Amino acid sequence: MRDVLDKLLTWWQAGESVAVGTVVATFESAPRPPGAVMLVGPGLEAVGSVSGGCVEGAVYQLGEEILASGEPVLQRYGVSDESAFAVGLTCGGIIDVFVEKVDNTTFPELAEVAADIAEGRPVAVATVVAHPDPTRIGRRLIIRPEASDGGLGSERADDAVLDDARGLLANGRSETLEYGPDGQRRGEGMRVFVSSYAPVPRLLVFGAIDFAAAVARLGSFLGYRVTVCDARAVFATASRFPSADDVIVDWPHRYLSGEAAAGRIDDRTVICVLTHDPKFDVPLLEVALRLPQVAYIGAMGSRRTHDDRLKRLREAGLTEEEVARLASPIGLDLGARTPEETAVSIAAEIIAQRWGGAGQRLSAAAGPIHH
Repeated sequence: MRDVLDKLLTWWQAGESVAVGTVVATFESAPRPPGAVMLVGPGLEAVGSVSGGCVEGAVYQLGEEILASGEPVLQRYGVSDESAFAVGLTCGGIIDVFVEKVDNTTFPELAEVAADIAEGRPVAVATVVAHPDPTRIGRRLIIRPEASDGGLGSERADDAVLDDARGLLANGRSETLEYGPDGQRRGEGMRVFVSSYAPVPRLLVFGAIDFAAAVARLGSFLGYRVTVCDARAVFATASRFPSADDVIVDWPHRYLSGEAAAGRIDDRTVICVLTHDPKFDVPLLEVALRLPQVAYIGAMGSRRTHDDRLKRLREAGLTEEEVARLASPIGLDLGARTPEETAVSIAAEIIAQRWGGAGQRLSAAAGPIHH
């Protein structure tokens, strides 16, 4: 949704109606994750993508119909369809796409939700995408950490979804949940898609070196908010790291401790330690490896540097479980040499750890390519 939100909001503010197709569930090797969106605009413009091209034409046609009828539809696309050859997913996966008409009557809270997303405030939108009662399909509940707005048709359903959606929002996850028709925990019939918009995940790069500049560029490309931190003011400058959102002059361990104390480190935060200097990286890793929540901690250095670093960390009192959280030497074995190649190696390891990839060549493997 983030990719198309500005365009959607422009039409919404102009009082226009837009067909919005959202991937609400995926199975097997689906090309786009839940939350991917395609718009069919008031002038029948196509914006965004739900499948990378496989079923865009079919979703576009359905969007045209829904602009005319106003009735939302939950449609499944995949190789099991009779029309799979025409509109199926060539990758062999299955996606559920919910297509609805959105305007300032059907979604009056859109401007407030867009403002939350733009300001980095966590917000989730829970939408009924299937229900035995057709009048409840398309109803929405807007969820924030301390408040909510809208409703799904009953207080019991609102309470059940509110609890579950806040858990998804805390982790930045979007997912379809299933309940009984009135929100019963053990039941089926009501499906609710929760689209979470948590603040952009952070990439903290420690060490203002040329490798850090390449990692910052790639991190920004991957959608992270990038911070470069180094204690040496002469190297930690905005001009040397134009891709970074923040360049901080501070002792790395002190900066990380402060960010953790302020609640700005979560289980999506990526930490790359590129200093390979014991006076910087050992105190920093003492803090990092004891953080309760973090997505990835990697440290640059040779095998000899790695062995020396582990010895120092153990002497500092870190347990074997804490030390085991460290990815060192950092990155996957791609044979990288240049800073840019090394940044790709590091990014590859981060992606593989996030999604459970093995890091091997797809041509040499069997089974689904999406984990």
